[in-house]
Amino acid sequence: MSDSQVKLTIDGLEITVPKGTLIVDAAKRAGIDIPVFCYHPKMKPVGMCRMCLVDVGTPRIDRSSGEAVRDDSGQVIIDFRPKLETACTTPVSEGMQVRVWSENASAGRKQIVEYLLTSHPLDCPVCDKGGECPLQNLTMKHGPGKSRFLYSEKKHLAKHVQLGELIFLDRERCIQCGRCVRFQEQLVDDPVIAFGDRGRGLEIVTYSNPGFDSYFSGNTTDICPVGALTTADFRFGARPWEMNASASICTHCPVGCNLTLNTRREADAGGREIVKRVMPRQNEMVNDIWICDKGRFAHHFATSPERLTTPLVRAGGELVESDWPTALAKAAEGLKAAGGAVIGLVGSRASNEDLFNFKQLLDGLGGTALLYGSMAGGDYVGQVGVGKDTELAGLGGGDAILVIASDLHEEAPIWWQRVIMAAKHGATLVVANGRPTRLDHYAAHSLRFEYPRAVKTALGLLQAVSKDKGLAPYEGEQELKAAARALVGADNLVVFFGREGLDYAGSDALARACARLLIETKHTGRRNNGLIPVWSGPNTQGAWDLGLRPDPQFANSMQETRAALVIAADPVGDDPVLADSFGNGTFTVVQELFLTPTARLADVVLPARSFAEREGTFTNALRRVQRFYSAIEGMGQARSDWQITAQLGAELGIELEAQSCGRVFARYAAAAPGYEDLDYQNLSETKSQWPPVGGDDLYFGGTAFKNDQGVGVQLAPTSERGSTVDIEWTAPPEVSKTNGMLLVAVDQLYDRATTVKPSEVLEPRLAAAVVRLNPSDAQRLGIVDGSGIEIQHNGRVDTLPALLEGGIPMGTALVGRSQGLAIEYPLDVDVKPAS
Repeated sequence: MSDSQVKLTIDGLEITVPKGTLIVDAAKRAGIDIPVFCYHPKMKPVGMCRMCLVDVGTPRIDRSSGEAVRDDSGQVIIDFRPKLETACTTPVSEGMQVRVWSENASAGRKQIVEYLLTSHPLDCPVCDKGGECPLQNLTMKHGPGKSRFLYSEKKHLAKHVQLGELIFLDRERCIQCGRCVRFQEQLVDDPVIAFGDRGRGLEIVTYSNPGFDSYFSGNTTDICPVGALTTADFRFGARPWEMNASASICTHCPVGCNLTLNTRREADAGGREIVKRVMPRQNEMVNDIWICDKGRFAHHFATSPERLTTPLVRAGGELVESDWPTALAKAAEGLKAAGGAVIGLVGSRASNEDLFNFKQLLDGLGGTALLYGSMAGGDYVGQVGVGKDTELAGLGGGDAILVIASDLHEEAPIWWQRVIMAAKHGATLVVANGRPTRLDHYAAHSLRFEYPRAVKTALGLLQAVSKDKGLAPYEGEQELKAAARALVGADNLVVFFGREGLDYAGSDALARACARLLIETKHTGRRNNGLIPVWSGPNTQGAWDLGLRPDPQFANSMQETRAALVIAADPVGDDPVLADSFGNGTFTVVQELFLTPTARLADVVLPARSFAEREGTFTNALRRVQRFYSAIEGMGQARSDWQITAQLGAELGIELEAQSCGRVFARYAAAAPGYEDLDYQNLSETKSQWPPVGGDDLYFGGTAFKNDQGVGVQLAPTSERGSTVDIEWTAPPEVSKTNGMLLVAVDQLYDRATTVKPSEVLEPRLAAAVVRLNPSDAQRLGIVDGSGIEIQHNGRVDTLPALLEGGIPMGTALVGRSQGLAIEYPLDVDVKPAS
């Protein structure tokens, strides 16, 4: 047996596990349950609750020889320790014997349960955790059945304590296991809750303002072993056994977190089934068993009463309700009359199936099919993206990560959590941005560039490791050169690139430079190496893989365009100036969830289904293709986007698949390079994952759901499939000197996007519409914190309040990307106090 393996016996079962494994994990791997409350397999053990008490014996060792002592029959003599041990803090050793169900261990656990219940309220019939409560279940299995303590002496604490807008605490129910506190401190580095007071007065408190200020707070309700922590939108909402469960994929960012949608029929919804809560579904390659609070709480748009439920057509200058045959006929008539002068815009919320039928329809019309967006690089990701079977959670000592022009904490929180954990495990983190972000705290090298010169910094890193004499001289600082040495010497290297401070051409140049850096350092074509784009949506990569590309200057093309088809995008909402492009006689058809500013200008509006009402596939930024499933019925007469385009095609004489989503995907897979071996069956395949969650033992991993519906398939980039890849860097775009201030858009997690605003529970956390300025700039311009300021650009004036922050670069004004100012950044603007 290898020196790295240990053989031991648990309740008579002989097992072999890696050296250093804790007893509780060794037992779990062998199918033996040891009850826990404070222990969680994703966190460091603390041995606080004592629920995992077991009898532990080890071989008696002869001190002179170092050999095990044997009895007359030749059996090794086992000395059991005089006191019970906590299985969650005790590592296994060779020859160890563990007794889980000895009389001594059973009595010890019985006393622990009895003690925990001394001040626990008897509100199981109304507690939110009822039906999936570890304390309730373990009391039935390990408890005494009758307490020796007096009910009248129970300690009563405050209930319904609002830790923040999203999380409530019932202090009476808390058993002080510390899971929530440790999760916030160890896994997401948001130590905003803690224990307060001492003794019987010990309780969970929040130290942040606003309360429980973390993007990951909802995960604490999943791992809480009692009903102490509950979410604001599900509290007293339903019982677990009353709800159905459907597998889905989050639609709010490029990570592609695996979700379970719990649904139930509601009288208030007219008997329709609605989404009651969103829970994590395990996928260790994507999101472990965690999700961010945006993915958890921003689902209410799917069942919002503001949803479009019937087709609308323009009559007498107004949009009026219509039926599907009339609306489809009118839409087809307008598109056909354009004679090929048709432009199509599709957003990244669209599934791969939607994208395929959309592109086929535009091709059939002789029009131009575009991806709506302002970031490039998807083609380079197809060539040097991360290798097959990449797991970000596996990065650590000897590896390196570069994050450039992106704020992962706001744009992709689960990736942010993965990156900081990799840094804690020894990976070298290099962060390059125009301003400080939360990642800088974990970075071995922080590189600061002037907006929008991210490309120059990337080329500086490339120059430091390249023998390419064609590179322009770069006056690299020592920090940049040290960072470059760390990247070139890494065992594995992944590069996250974003779009902060860049226009479309700039993002393309940045992607090229990062791709070339990976090629020069020989970090392509294998797992845990490659390029990762920080897209703004869930399926941008799927669009690029199909051949769809953005054109941020599409408004110029619309001067010759006679018709437009817009799906899952709101260009007018993002930039009101574009209203003229859609309102100047261009016949416009919009497929949407809501009556957005773009939809209000349309001639025909066709109601689309949300992700919760349909099935399909998304391709995340790591090029993992994943299925999602229908959880609820479609609202009103809404239809899936791929069905709508197929029905439009039928009206126009263009044959598209209209009956089966799976058959549309088969056509997509045949058309998109690298997808040819994919189908719904292999996307639905699962595999064993650690830790086991979603089973009967909810006390071990929490209430995350087991993945029985498919972990998806990660595509190999062309560099891994044997093709020679040679991506040349390009010179950074010329940067003209600004006459005023440089207006830069930054992403904010709680933005005011179409699929976020309907979630009222998030309203207090939505990003305020402000302009963030450096205090020195504000003083120079005569602006005070909170005062109104005017931003003048392209003959337009916007007025917003000022927010002064020390980390903002001089000469730069930052705005949230979803504030309706413009889609192309950066902008040269004049800033002055509002009159």
